[in-house]
Amino acid sequence: MRVLKYTCLKITILLIRDHLKKENITNMLKAITGTKDILPSEITKWKYLETLVADVFTSYNYKEIRTPIFEETNLFARSIGEETDIVGKEMYTFRDKGDTSLTLKPEMTASVVRAFVEHSLGKQQSLNKLFYISAMFRQERPQAGRQRQFHQFGGEALGSTSPMLDAELIIIAYSILSKLGLKDLAVKINSLGVPSSRENYKKLLREFLNDSKNKLSEDSRKRLDQNILRIFDSKVESDQELLKDAPVLIDYIDEESREHFDVVKTLLNQFHVPFEIDPKLVRGLDYYTKTTFEIVSGKVGSQSALCGGGRYDLLVEQIGGEPTPGVGFAAGIERILLACENEQALNLPNENIDLYIIRLDKYLSSKVFDLALNYRKNGLIVDYDYLDRSVKAQMREANKYNARFVLFVGGGEFLAGKLNIKNMGTGEQKLIGLDDYSEIINLVRK
Repeated sequence: MRVLKYTCLKITILLIRDHLKKENITNMLKAITGTKDILPSEITKWKYLETLVADVFTSYNYKEIRTPIFEETNLFARSIGEETDIVGKEMYTFRDKGDTSLTLKPEMTASVVRAFVEHSLGKQQSLNKLFYISAMFRQERPQAGRQRQFHQFGGEALGSTSPMLDAELIIIAYSILSKLGLKDLAVKINSLGVPSSRENYKKLLREFLNDSKNKLSEDSRKRLDQNILRIFDSKVESDQELLKDAPVLIDYIDEESREHFDVVKTLLNQFHVPFEIDPKLVRGLDYYTKTTFEIVSGKVGSQSALCGGGRYDLLVEQIGGEPTPGVGFAAGIERILLACENEQALNLPNENIDLYIIRLDKYLSSKVFDLALNYRKNGLIVDYDYLDRSVKAQMREANKYNARFVLFVGGGEFLAGKLNIKNMGTGEQKLIGLDDYSEIINLVRK
């Protein structure tokens, strides 16, 4: 009877333990939907891209700017436009303890312009050329290359109406993508003209669509009255069919905008940037004027735009500053990295460490610690075993880290005042004096 009771108790304990394990798995905390951890195995390509972005912008004399992760909601409502999808549907907005409405930034241009106005950058310098790399937030359906927290880099030039700046920013964007090794790229450009000519065109487009508005998708019917140019962005096939014979904006832009656009095209040809004019390319934000552009990839599916931007000569004034022309672009980092992966474009250097120290005798842990600190102080990337593993396991770890050199500490050589260093590339080994730090440092640095 006692054996039976013991057996039943043991089974009960095992069942409870199994249940708790399942519960722990079920209740395990995970990243919020639409967010993604960037793990150490992925960081190399992020750092490579970020360094390239900074190098290219710096070569054109753009200075980095960083703005807070959230702003007053009114900033985006005024700049992006209350009728846009971003403001109407996608922003992460909340009230703080002071009852101020705040929003995690869904795009960067408005934040850069707010900083430009607030700190009177235009009075300090007549032309401000700025770039950024930052996280953004939009509460939309997660998709390939676009999460709810996503990252962008971009550039803004504030203070000049020159079409040379429009061309320069397109060239910068194209150069960065090309230097990443991407080849399946298409540069699309268009001109939106100035607001007065655009308003006249909107009336023509509304008249054209009026008789068939009941055939438009639900979203496009809303846009018909609120933000009619966004209808061109519709992915619904029937909408695109209706728009096939629609008048196009570029045929109705003013003469000044046409001349501006001609200069941009000439400069892009001069720099050998292949482009196509897309008369149905519109930007969904209210602040764009004249030049607009996108660079798309054939390697990322239906959401193919890697970057986009254009001129926004009215935005600074909208935000409360002095009238100041501007032009800029933003590029999605996740989507670009997806294109790089699909094209197998990135040729990243191998990650390695300079020196891995292998301890042959357990009593030498303190000596290994001391050696590692000294080499690190001299700029070497150094690691060693913290888990009291065997020499064989330590060698496996050195290989895992792609160590260029391995330093053996211990044995008869150590008792004789020597350390054995091995070049993992050539297999060559050399005995060096125990306290001769400089010789090891110079050898590894070669």
